[in-house]
Formats: sequence, structure tokens, C-alpha cells
Amino acid sequence: MSMGHWANMRSMQRSRDVLAHKVKKGTLPRILEFARPYRSLIAIFIGAVLLDAAISSVSPLLLRGILDHGIDDNNRGLIVFLAVMTGLLAIFEAIVSLAERRISAWLGESLIFDLRQRVYRHIQSMPIAFFSRTQTGALITRLNNDVIGAQQAFTELFSNAIGNVVMVVLILSAMFFLSWQITIVALVLLPLFLVPARLVGRRLGGLYRRSMELNAQMNNVMTERFNVAGAMIVKLFGSPAKEVAYFEQRALQVRDIGIEQATYSRIFFVTLSLTASLATAFAYGFGGLAVTWGTISKGTIVALTLYLTRLYGPLTQLSSLHLDFMTALVTFERLFEVLDLEPTIKESPDAMAIPEGPVAVVFDHVDFAYPAAAEVSLASLEAVAVLDDTPRTEVLHDVSFTVSAGTVTALVGPSGAGKTTMSMLVSRLYDVDRGSVSIGNVDVRSATQLSLSDTVGVVAQDPHLFHDTLRANLLYARPEATVAEMETALRSAQIYDMVRTLPLGLDTVVGERGYRLSGGEKQRVALARLLLKSPRVVVLDEATAHLDAESEAAVQRALDETMAKCTSIVIAHRLSTIRNADQILVIDAGRIVQRGTHEELIAMDGLYNDLYQTQFAGQEGR
Repeated sequence: MSMGHWANMRSMQRSRDVLAHKVKKGTLPRILEFARPYRSLIAIFIGAVLLDAAISSVSPLLLRGILDHGIDDNNRGLIVFLAVMTGLLAIFEAIVSLAERRISAWLGESLIFDLRQRVYRHIQSMPIAFFSRTQTGALITRLNNDVIGAQQAFTELFSNAIGNVVMVVLILSAMFFLSWQITIVALVLLPLFLVPARLVGRRLGGLYRRSMELNAQMNNVMTERFNVAGAMIVKLFGSPAKEVAYFEQRALQVRDIGIEQATYSRIFFVTLSLTASLATAFAYGFGGLAVTWGTISKGTIVALTLYLTRLYGPLTQLSSLHLDFMTALVTFERLFEVLDLEPTIKESPDAMAIPEGPVAVVFDHVDFAYPAAAEVSLASLEAVAVLDDTPRTEVLHDVSFTVSAGTVTALVGPSGAGKTTMSMLVSRLYDVDRGSVSIGNVDVRSATQLSLSDTVGVVAQDPHLFHDTLRANLLYARPEATVAEMETALRSAQIYDMVRTLPLGLDTVVGERGYRLSGGEKQRVALARLLLKSPRVVVLDEATAHLDAESEAAVQRALDETMAKCTSIVIAHRLSTIRNADQILVIDAGRIVQRGTHEELIAMDGLYNDLYQTQFAGQEGR
């Protein structure tokens, strides 16, 4: 079956909802903007498509000449000449076809690359609020399926719209020239294919949508159970037999609908083949009679039947050209939807670098509420019909404090008080609504992203390690670091001895999210990564939470040494982490309700004293 017939069936499978979709204004010009860098290549591609169509329409006439003027007239020279010309034309057509495919592949893959890197770069510029709302699978689908769909729609549209139009015009012109009577009757047979094809196409469209849904459900089952955290839950709470049955139920649904799709697809091809066979039978039957009547030649009959076999494919593809066009627009529109979502955190055009040397961190009357869904996300990326319209609720209220250069400030308070939110404002993962956060007398909103990233280092309670080697995870902080520098950082984080015992050492792969390491080992690798970066401002969010008492004491010594050279903000529930802080801020309901040293706060009544009695007193002496 020709590539054209496969392309036509894909068009039939697409949802009819595409035709009802109202495309945003300006979508087509934006698509053409993506094609602008390749306009020379597109022109060559169009030329190859036109040439291929023209060559395909010539060979039946050469065969007609061989039969009518070569064989009937016993002209051996003409037979040899036309046969050689037919062979050379076939070779030339093959070369043109290969060139057309090569150009199409280059054009398509270049377009995929441009779209992917544009979307990926844009997603990388989005704030953390965007990632906290969107589904990872939805983003991956945009980068993979939608980008490839856009490329296919783009290149196939060019090929179908131009090549098939020229092909149909040339073939019909030749057929009318040879026999207008047979041509008209052959065209009358076209509805015998188009009507059932449309009916089958509607059914295939429904099956296609349902197949996508079922495959997504099956893939989701595998994704959730094949990652480390999901597999652990299954082992701890699940039943292997129940899990197998749960998966088999979905796999069976995918199997059944696959069988139905294959059946209807075969009906499509059988209908196409049957129509072409009926047309060929008619041409030979009616044409054969015409030959006996002396009104038409044998060569003309052969040429007409060859043209008929090449006519129905392009005609049926042209019948779905509008659907192809709308599909291209809708697919590109889904990509533009992501590209049009403006990042809420941008680098100022006149941004300045944070000055060198020790720096202080200052919160000046900061108010903050997490952004609304409509500001940072799309309904299609959250798998919901309508975005959550819950009003923004302020979580920080008039927060003011200073962390002097080289000092340590500890943030304590009940869960949900706003401690982690305050720490995220330091690295500008979010922007304040009112007031300011400054580092080294530079508002973080006016600082360059590079200088801010170099200045601030963060270790979270559950640090992330990439599924890569220890070396790659460490070098992510400072790509130019030497092995000696990495080893020094590992020693300071009290993890070097463990790494040295590994057979592959620094080239050991840590697994997804670092799950091949224990919680304490993963935490210390993350600390080593921080130490390797050597930031001037350190934010530790429960950074020693997963360590046992012995490891915590060792790491705490390394942190004390590091924090002595830095400006540090520490969030902790352990007394050992906060008692030596230069100042302690007690946070409750988004406000600073107390501030002072450990001794000062113990001496007064208030929330810190309550926290000390309930959380910290039992840690004395550890």
C-alpha cells in the first residue's frame, strides 16, 4: 500500500472535533514564521514534489506508444527506444522520490528540532509555580507527540496539497485526452469509495480517541508502579496478583480496541482496492469493446487503467485536505498555547550582578501570596476542564528581618507557618507581592539570574539527584570542578569514605532520584554538591532531617565550617541545628511573632518556649 494511502487513513482517524475547533487568529502566520528559515529548502521540496507528479503522469503514455506504435507497427527501434525511455524515467523517478524523501526528512526533523528547543527553552524559563501545577506527562506529550504531529501535518500538507493537486490535474488531463467517456464513468465510481470511507473514518475517529485514552490509562498504571516510590508502595501495601489483574484489565481493553481498529482499517483498504479493481475492470471491459469497434487502441486502454490506479489515492487525500489543514493548525496551536504562557519571573532588562564579597539578606515589609492557577498554568496541562479559580490567599504578612553577612538565622515555627515560603523568596523561586527581598543591597528582582544562582545555594529536606553518576550530580553545581575539589567536598560532607568503597567510585550511577543511596547518603551527596558550589548565601531546609545522630553531628561540623564563611538561613526542627544561630525568627501564620537568640527566647513566654517544650527539650544533650 502506498504512503499516500497510509497518510489518508491517518486523516480519516483524526477526530471530527478538529473541524469544529475555532483556531485563534494569527496561528497560520506564526506557523509560516517557523518555516521562514527553510524557505529555500521548501522551494526545492515543492519542486521535487511537482517533478515527481509530472514523471508519474508520463510513463503510461510511453507504454501506450510501445503497444500502439511499436508492437502494432512492428517498429523494433521504437519499441527499444520507448522501453529504454520508460526504464530511464523509472530510474529518474526513483532518484527524485529519494531526493524528495531526503528533503522532506531534513525539513521535518529540522522543524521538530526548532519546535522542541523553543518549547523546552520556554518551559525552562517558567517559574516553579508552573511545575507545581502541571502534569509532567502533559509537558512531555507537548514536547514529543505534539511536536511530531505538527511536523507531520506541516510536511504532509505541503506534499498532499501541492503534489496531489498537480497529480490529479495531469492524470485527468491525460485521461480526458485519451477517452473522455471512460474518464467520466470512472469518476462516477469514486463515491463508491468515498462514502464508505467516510463512514469508516468516523468510526475510526471514535476508536482512535478511545485507543489514546486506554493507552494513556495503561501507561499511567505502568508509570506509577515502575518508579521507585510506586514500586515500594506496591510491595508494602499491594498484592502482586491484584496488580497483575488490574493491569491485565486495561491491557485487554487496549487489545480489543486494537483488533477493532485493525478490522476497520482493513475495511478502508479493501474498499479502496475494490473500487480501483472495479474501475479497472470497467476500463478493460468497456475499453475492450471499444477496441473491437475500432474506436480506441489497446495502448490507450492500458494507459487509462494505469492512470486509474494512480488517480484514486490522490483524490481521496484531497477530499480530506481541509481536515489535514485544520489538524496542522490545531496541533501548532497547542504548542503556541504553551509558548504564549508568559513566565511570571523574568530577568529585568537592566539587571545587575550581585556584588562580590560577603552579602546580607534583607526582607523589607514583604507580603506574598502564591500565584493563581490562571497566572502560571493551563487547563490542558493540568488535565482539568477549567482551571482552579480559588482566590489568592496571602501567606506572608509584613515580614521584615535582616540576615547580616556571615551570620546564621534560624527559622522555626509550626508546620505551614511560612518558613519554606520565605526561603524560596531568597532564591527568587517566587516574587514578592509587596516589599522587597535584597541580597548585597540588590533587590533579587533586579539581579541577574546567573549572579543570583551563583550567590544562593539551597539544600532541601528531600534533595533531588539525577539518574546519573555521582560525578555528574556533583558537577551540576560547578562543571569545571576538578576531581580533587569534588573529593574535598565529599570529605567535608562526611560521605567520601562511602564513595571510596564503591567499585566505580564517582562513576557510580545513583538511580532515579538517588534511590540507590540511603536517605542519609543522598542528603550528604546533596550537601557535597552545595559545598562544591561555594555559595555566599546558604539556605538549608531541614538539610539534616534524614541523618542519624552520628552522621548529623559529623555533617553539622562541616556545615558549621561552611556557614562560618557564608550568610545562612536555616529551617530546622532540631535544637542542635538552631541553638547556635545568631538570631532565631519564630514564624506563625505568615508573621514573625518572636525574634532573638535561643537564650533570649527561652527566657520569655511565647511560641518558641512552647515549641521548645514540645519539640526541643527532649533533644538536650544530644
